[in-house]
Amino acid sequence: MIEIKGLHVRFGQAYAVEDLELLVQDGKTTVIIGESGSGKSVMLSAILQILPKEAKASGSVKLGGVELMNMSKKEFRKIRGARLSYVPQGSGNSLNPLLKTGFQIAEPMMEHHEMKKKPALQKAIELMRRLNIGEEEKVANAYPHTLSGGMKQRALIAMGVASDAPDILADEPTKGLDRERVLIIEELFEQLKNNTILCVSHDLRFTEKIADRVCVMYAAQKVEEADAKDFFEKPLHPYAQMMLEALPENGMKANAGFAPSHEDYHGCRFYDRCPKKTEKCTTVPPVVELGTRKVRCHIYAD
Repeated sequence: MIEIKGLHVRFGQAYAVEDLELLVQDGKTTVIIGESGSGKSVMLSAILQILPKEAKASGSVKLGGVELMNMSKKEFRKIRGARLSYVPQGSGNSLNPLLKTGFQIAEPMMEHHEMKKKPALQKAIELMRRLNIGEEEKVANAYPHTLSGGMKQRALIAMGVASDAPDILADEPTKGLDRERVLIIEELFEQLKNNTILCVSHDLRFTEKIADRVCVMYAAQKVEEADAKDFFEKPLHPYAQMMLEALPENGMKANAGFAPSHEDYHGCRFYDRCPKKTEKCTTVPPVVELGTRKVRCHIYAD
């Protein structure tokens, strides 16, 4: 179980994450969605203790009841990989350019399960086959700079799941992949359904496929949380409705405007872009609980 309470991350006076509360149940997948700059990836960095020095984080993050926020780097290293694994975002910049790809995927198994190098490399090749990287033996012996962006991304996913950690954090695992490759990642996540997964994604189709719960972030705040089925049938927050309306099958309706400056909030943070705003929306909206759902909006407060 991953339990987040009152998580704040500030850069100077600007909040990148503000008062985030989220519970990821054992064996469930929660996907956080929202546009760039909403705080999704910063939240993962706070959990993993990899925020830049200028960032200030506070609040509580518990993994299986164990507090992570006050844990020393040395203590955290014992958990990361063995209990908690991470699939980073990007085109492979997290791969070490001086080490062969196969070794980097095998290394978590060698470190956390004391596997010998040869069987660990064999399992690494098998993981790459599951992800349909192609020419897996050749890729295992290649350095990252020789791989395409999509191959690097799938190698990072293989590295993230190699140690069989029960809890997984994934940051945009399908970014930069074509639809055929995304389907392969969907299949892998389906096979990880017994794991506890907190995933960040821009891909709403991927989210609908793998998520048990959906959390929507906007301008550093959580604005909606719901079971995935309920969310995709009927999103409640106007921003969430806008996101789904922008899908091709829903007419690709666009909503002009941008999220407010992180130092320029007034009332509801979606106010300037919201087609349903009223005078009441110039004040800070409450978080309303509706059964298993939560939504930060004046519309539902009445």
